[in-house]
Amino acid sequence: MAKEKKPKSEPEEKPEKKAEAKPVKKAEEKPEKKTKEPKEVTPPPKEETPKKEEVAPPKKEATKKPEAPKAPEEKPRRRTRSRSPRSGGRARTPTPVDSKEKWGVAHIYSSYNDTIVHITDITGAETIARASGGMIVRADRDESSPYAAMQAAFRAARAAMDKDITRVNIKVRAPGGHGPKTPGPGAQAAIRALAGWFTYWTNRRSNSNAS
Repeated sequence: MAKEKKPKSEPEEKPEKKAEAKPVKKAEEKPEKKTKEPKEVTPPPKEETPKKEEVAPPKKEATKKPEAPKAPEEKPRRRTRSRSPRSGGRARTPTPVDSKEKWGVAHIYSSYNDTIVHITDITGAETIARASGGMIVRADRDESSPYAAMQAAFRAARAAMDKDITRVNIKVRAPGGHGPKTPGPGAQAAIRALAGWFTYWTNRRSNSNAS
């Protein structure tokens, strides 16, 4: 007998399994690598070596030397030209310096034409007295003579002493330049006249004041 074919049973529908959503794993954030900063290396503390105390050597007591006795200070004296008795002159003693002295300057200009004696104060700015050989003699040829120069010096010195000039510094000059470089014949006579005049009258005044 023929076998009966069984009708094929329809395939049973399997219940669809819902796909479970798998949790998405988040990408793990990798921690950023920190750059290592160079660490400051502190040197180990140095061991302080104990300082040796310097012991000062004992001071030697300075022996004081005996001071030599000081010589008494001599007051400055004006140097005077003295003549020895052998030469026929009289020995002079230096005169002490007087604080009341008033000094001037005697400028002597001597040439072969004339001799001029000009006395000023110590600065040379103020004229005190003036005289020349032409004021003494009449002839032109005698103006440079020693006699005229001597008389001119006496006249200028007398006028200066009336204005309380007691001492003078003497300066002599010649024409110079293109002229002669040596003073004329009246220079020496004028110097001697001034020196003698002021020496005589200052000594006479000092002696009268002392008496």
